[in-house]
Amino acid sequence: MWEQLITSFIASATFAILFNAPRRTLFICGLVGMVGWIIYFELVLRQYDYVPATLIAAMVISVLCQIFAKLYKTPIIIYSVAGIIPLVPGGLAYDATRKFVENDYSLAVQLAAKALMISGSIAIGLIFSEVLMRISLRGYAYLKNN
Repeated sequence: MWEQLITSFIASATFAILFNAPRRTLFICGLVGMVGWIIYFELVLRQYDYVPATLIAAMVISVLCQIFAKLYKTPIIIYSVAGIIPLVPGGLAYDATRKFVENDYSLAVQLAAKALMISGSIAIGLIFSEVLMRISLRGYAYLKNN
């Protein structure tokens, strides 16, 4: 478990450096990625399928990104790009491509479909969480004014 924590933190913080995130945000970027990965990892250990686990982790990452963006007055994209990196199915996409090259088409299609579904769940999780946050903020503002 500690290996998962440390590795996901380093991966997220390193990608934040790679994408020229401000220095003061590097720790938070690593933290967001680490929290997202641990949620995903725990859900998979509890027998959730990879796609719903990725969806839930991406939603949590998106909420954390919005909170930190407001706290530190920075764009959300700084945290979301770095934070989502541990969830990206790069190894799976590589394996699918390798199986295509090796003419193992049935396994290649399965791996590619899984990689696409995980990628789609990342996108849906980020967008869905953003929409829910905006709706809740508008509802809060409406209730506050009335």
